[in-house]
Amino acid sequence: MLYVSGHKIPDSDSIISAIAISYLQNQLGTQAVAVRQGEINPETRYILDKFDLETPELKTSFSGCDIFLTDFNNYTEAPDDIDQANIVGIVDHHKLGGLSTSSPLEIWIRAVGCTNTIIKEMFDYYEVEIPENLAGAMMCAILSDTVIFKSPTCTKLDTKITKELAKIAKIEDFKSIGLEMFKVKSAVDGVPTRELVKRDFKNFDMNGNKVGIGQLEVVDLTIFDNIKDDLIEDIKALKDEDGYDTVLLILTDIMAMGSQILVATNSLDIVQKAWDIKVKDDQFWLQGCLSRKKQIIPFLEPAYKDK
Repeated sequence: MLYVSGHKIPDSDSIISAIAISYLQNQLGTQAVAVRQGEINPETRYILDKFDLETPELKTSFSGCDIFLTDFNNYTEAPDDIDQANIVGIVDHHKLGGLSTSSPLEIWIRAVGCTNTIIKEMFDYYEVEIPENLAGAMMCAILSDTVIFKSPTCTKLDTKITKELAKIAKIEDFKSIGLEMFKVKSAVDGVPTRELVKRDFKNFDMNGNKVGIGQLEVVDLTIFDNIKDDLIEDIKALKDEDGYDTVLLILTDIMAMGSQILVATNSLDIVQKAWDIKVKDDQFWLQGCLSRKKQIIPFLEPAYKDK
């Protein structure tokens, strides 16, 4: 059995790409099953329900198993026993993260906005048709990762393939579905702050310093007005509890095209140096910031190198 898994704390791209690759592998004659390393977030649940797709089973140990990685290629987001697993493939749209293997493997890595964009190319390469419901889910994953084409990570290929998937799924107004997804993302009433912080959270090693960065993408930042102070206190608690040097929570307003960054750090000088800003009341605004991958990590990581 081949297991197909995305990263820890899975997002929509991670879950839908695992489902898509497992379907493709089965069509190519390899028995495969999609799995997940963490809980399903509300946006992904919306996509799975809308297109009648089964939720991948939870699996966190892969020792002795064949595994195909999707939407990541680093140790921090991999299963804890990844060194005891046999990695047979990787499909990803992130920078190289240091994983090594003992045997050759299939690798598809491209600088695009979403892993599902690459997977559509894989289906085309192997001449395998995509089912209507899977095409719709893949389309949604691309809309999510590219913030409906607004993110600087979005490429012409992402836009082209989204339209191709929408045609397969027989969806005319795909942007309205994208906005509906982000409305689902924006529902925070009654959700514990720690759950919000960890909803889309990734760990990084920056020059030997443990850094955690979460992101919440919404259609209106005012939904955080009554809980922002609680979110700040929660990331401070998380920093101390888990030994982080810095924890950032990116509150992204996709309509205003910018992000309010909440900060808990032992290295305030580094955070301020990264963007040449002043942190006031444990937060600062970055106009035009929509992408953690292109507008946060490439600035913060080099700043740590001088520490």
